[in-house]
Amino acid sequence: MMRHSAQLMRSTLENVVDPLGMAAPIMHAQLAWMAHPQELAERMAMLSGDLWRLQAHTWKRALGVASEDPIRPNADDARFADPVWTESPSWDLTKEWYLAFTHHIQDMLYDTPGLSAKERRRAAFWWRKWLNAVAPTNFFWTNPVALRKAAESRGESLRKGLHNFLADLKAGNVQMTRPDDFVVGENLATTPGAVVFRNRLLEVIHYAPTQPRVHAEPVVIVTPWINKFYILDLVPKKSMIRFLLDQGLDVFITSWKNPGAEMREVGFDDYLREGVHAIVDTACRFTGAPKAHAVGYCIGGTALSMYMAWANRHFKADEVPVADWTLFTTLVDFSKPGDIEVFVDDSSIRYLTGKMASKGFLDGKEMAASFRLLRSNSLIWHYVVHGWLYGEAPPPFDVLYWNMDATRMPYRMHAWYLRELYLHNRLVQKDALEIAGEQIDLGRIVQPLYAVSAEDDHIAPWTQTYKVNHHVSGERRYVLSSSGHILGIVNPPVNPPKRRYWVADARGGESAEAWQARAEERPGSWWEDWMAWLKPRCGALVEARPAASKAFPQLAPAPGTYVRES
Repeated sequence: MMRHSAQLMRSTLENVVDPLGMAAPIMHAQLAWMAHPQELAERMAMLSGDLWRLQAHTWKRALGVASEDPIRPNADDARFADPVWTESPSWDLTKEWYLAFTHHIQDMLYDTPGLSAKERRRAAFWWRKWLNAVAPTNFFWTNPVALRKAAESRGESLRKGLHNFLADLKAGNVQMTRPDDFVVGENLATTPGAVVFRNRLLEVIHYAPTQPRVHAEPVVIVTPWINKFYILDLVPKKSMIRFLLDQGLDVFITSWKNPGAEMREVGFDDYLREGVHAIVDTACRFTGAPKAHAVGYCIGGTALSMYMAWANRHFKADEVPVADWTLFTTLVDFSKPGDIEVFVDDSSIRYLTGKMASKGFLDGKEMAASFRLLRSNSLIWHYVVHGWLYGEAPPPFDVLYWNMDATRMPYRMHAWYLRELYLHNRLVQKDALEIAGEQIDLGRIVQPLYAVSAEDDHIAPWTQTYKVNHHVSGERRYVLSSSGHILGIVNPPVNPPKRRYWVADARGGESAEAWQARAEERPGSWWEDWMAWLKPRCGALVEARPAASKAFPQLAPAPGTYVRES
């Protein structure tokens, strides 16, 4: 079984990046240490001291003498949480020697002399993936919890584990939830509405009002095309869409087409014109409002940022069809894009674009695999251990179901996006990009901005998303939410509050750290602060409009047809 586990891991790695992209930084680190013998000798001396302390701990435990663990798991490492890993001398020593080896390898890689910080981070990342894969918790005979469960269940946990393993093997993936736990349109994405516009790239969904009167000017939401839109319309109690409707806002959202090989030549110009501009134009024409209030999430926010720069050059100042804009966990400066940078270099992008060119698209499973690798212990090995070794079925979890419901990306558009933004960081360079016939300069954006990021976001680090404030004009309000890339945004108000946020207006030349030092900390959900900022800008209250109209008839009921495409 574990041989197949290793094969799945190896397959995942090969799907994400050129193997040379993994080996090169590790090889560079080895050569760097060989070229610095004095530093290597000093490191070995430190290692010897720690190993002697660990050896003393080993002798004490072997003799039955109490001894405090010299090395402890990181606070977020749940692999050794069961008491047996501390109470049993033999399992304690297995844990301690593994952690000692892991921590020292990681520390050495981060301290490698003569390497750039990026190369050190890349070497440490790929070593960490291997160290995570060979953890004793991942193998039946070195996992005391798995052995105990097998004995207590008289082998039933092994039978169920084999069943789970075969299901994952058939699916070609380590499943985080079962495919039949949810059905889009039945127990996910159930907010009533209508598709009122459709083209080859997107469906525009307009939601039915929940209040008799709504604000006159619409809210349009540009979602990421690497995932399906219903992350903002999960079960009703988590649905941002329902929350906005209950606030008396008139809401439109993008549901992107899941492209195949026939769309290989669709470019970013098309996504701007036929995607972002299409929903803004549809919402304005449907409501009769001169302007909309735009929201962008993740790379949907990056696209919205480019659209705002485009619109401020394409239209006269008083004719820009967006009054203000909101960004959720959005990068515009890609100089330090977080953990994802391990996949971003010339060879990796060349390899990935070559694979896309042969098929005409990037398979969504490959993108999902890369994001799971960023947190392999919690998003891969946790499910291997609990599913295959413990025989546990994964619990139904709407966010994880959405995460597995991957989409594809057209070759031309995604290759351009990787090269121009991630590799060359041209979005923050004045007039360095030309999109849909206009040169892009973020400095031309004068509309008010409300930007939200998440404290523990490893996909779009908040100190990097903050940099949007250095490039745009107009008033800016910045919010930092607790939690990560998803749960920091899907963060409805609850009582008592589960989370917290920091908020303050942003200043163009101010660092993220300086902003945080003066920001106000508040308990609860930032959604309420956003409503206090947004609703007064959305115009007077008018009689609520139905989901569809004579001019914009219903093409399909929400959640539409594109979201159901696999």
